[in-house]
Amino acid sequence: MRQSQRIVSQALEGMPGGPWKADAPKVVLPDREKMKTQMEALIYHFKIVTEAVHVPAGEAMCDRVAARRDRFLRCQRRHGEAAAGVHAHAELWESAGAAALFEGHLVADSVAALGSMDFVLGDVDR
Repeated sequence: MRQSQRIVSQALEGMPGGPWKADAPKVVLPDREKMKTQMEALIYHFKIVTEAVHVPAGEAMCDRVAARRDRFLRCQRRHGEAAAGVHAHAELWESAGAAALFEGHLVADSVAALGSMDFVLGDVDR
């Protein structure tokens, strides 16, 4: 933990100063104070929040490495400019192999087997 704290401190000391958000008012939401005082910022905020996200035609898929497992995100567009849907797919190889893991063992051993698989129950219902 101490070494991790030193690494984070070194990274913070080496960071350059300045704004961390892009200077793109048509894409990035304006600051709250600007939105309350400047009409142009209020209009950009309204347009960003109310308009749909524009995606290219077809389908795109990307891999996202998470702490417990990989995630696959799929975004598709059918008609018009708005996205038809964004789906998150998790790897379910743990739950798929559960039946073979329990065959020939006692019911009492299933608790230890389930604990060793470390799957996310929210992903199993997909």
